[in-house]
Amino acid sequence: MTLPEYDRWDATACAEKVRSGEVSPSDLLTAATERIEERNPALNAVVDTLYERARARVDSLPDGPFKGVPFLFKDLKLMLEGTVTTNSTRLRQHAVASASSVLAQRYEAAGLQVLGKTNTPEFGIMGITEPELRGPCRNPWNTDHTPGGSSGGSASAVAARMVPAAHGGDGGGSIRIPASACGLFGLKPTRGRVTMAPFAGHAWMGFVQEHVLCHTVRDSAALLDVAGDGDPGDPYRAPAKRRPFADEVGAEPGRLRVAMTRDPLYSGQAHADTTAAVEDAASLLAELGHEVVEARPPMDVDALTRAYFLVVASGIAWFVTRTAQDAGCSPRPADFEPATWLLAQIGWKTDAGTLIDQEMTIHRAGRELAAFYQDYDLVLTPTLGRPPAEVGQLTATTAERAQLALLRGLNSKTLLEVALAKMGRDKLAWTPNTQLFNQTGCPAMSVPLWWNGAGLPIGVQLAAAFGREDLLFRVASQLETARPWHHRMPALS
Repeated sequence: MTLPEYDRWDATACAEKVRSGEVSPSDLLTAATERIEERNPALNAVVDTLYERARARVDSLPDGPFKGVPFLFKDLKLMLEGTVTTNSTRLRQHAVASASSVLAQRYEAAGLQVLGKTNTPEFGIMGITEPELRGPCRNPWNTDHTPGGSSGGSASAVAARMVPAAHGGDGGGSIRIPASACGLFGLKPTRGRVTMAPFAGHAWMGFVQEHVLCHTVRDSAALLDVAGDGDPGDPYRAPAKRRPFADEVGAEPGRLRVAMTRDPLYSGQAHADTTAAVEDAASLLAELGHEVVEARPPMDVDALTRAYFLVVASGIAWFVTRTAQDAGCSPRPADFEPATWLLAQIGWKTDAGTLIDQEMTIHRAGRELAAFYQDYDLVLTPTLGRPPAEVGQLTATTAERAQLALLRGLNSKTLLEVALAKMGRDKLAWTPNTQLFNQTGCPAMSVPLWWNGAGLPIGVQLAAAFGREDLLFRVASQLETARPWHHRMPALS
């Protein structure tokens, strides 16, 4: 392939090669498109290509910090003028954006070359990427397994070295989950750090934040600098950063006090692989001079689990209604996947008072976590509850689809209680550790330090207090220096 060394370059290295004149943006465009065409058929990570648009721009790219660097957008929420964002739902297959999101504008102003859109579950609601519209995405470390979700397409493409970085979004772990499953670095920023202008103020009551999937800490930090710090009119903003996040990479974090837990935060039982990964990370942190203490944040797990699903269900109900309105029809079960329709049903049946009760539960948890951070600098957990699932393992079976159909016919109270209990018990067993930091708005990251005996990546999660991405970047770069991971590549690449 063109530029065989491209597979070893992160986004920062690609940009440096362009600035030095060693390669051109056209060279990088060719290298990336060759890899997408060669590797994507086995993965189904890239679901829409924008090659013609990219070629038309290649000689007139802005002279930004990432000029010419190949990049992909997640096919969910982020708008790029003149292109379709489907949200992996049938009714949006021809919905062409009339304008770009501010974040998309900032990415392109930095010189990033957008080559296409990546696979995602319908409305981003699953911790796997297996939409009916596009078909399942696969993990390049083992194509029998999922890359996670909802930014699974972006993670799969980056792990397979099609592009050095790609856009993602995280409303319940959807950057950190696929980062863990694909051996990547993935950070969810503080609530309000990255703007959703002009199309939204927030999503899922502030749970969702956008950022990237990438290989290196320096790429994540520099791309968060590119994303900016909010936009005029945003409903809230994260605390101002002390200096560019790129300057935090390599900076001394000091001796940190880390609260470590092996057990899942919300549901399920600890798995041997995730336990081994978090114990390994704890040992490494201790070797680096940090104090690691076994402790976990105080929380009402049942109340927070219920609050999470009711907020998400209410958000999905709005998205389903709006999607149907934009398509000129009324919402119908046939137009949406069963899990989406069930969540929408729950959302439509959740009254305003109940939703405000959930908001109060979440705000209380935020204050309790803030108090916890008075005694600890970081929280360390496994990112996932288990190793990456096999493709199809977590999708609805025929029996479960029949149960979903039955649930749709039950009365409001029974529907809520039965469906919520099942989701809390079954669905979060695979992804039990990420949602707390979406609910409280705190930044959190998945770091690829460990692979299991089957060769699958098992990430660990580190979370910091509200607004403290600087601390996460410092300790992440310290871990990256001590235990480099960028050189590890799946056989597919």
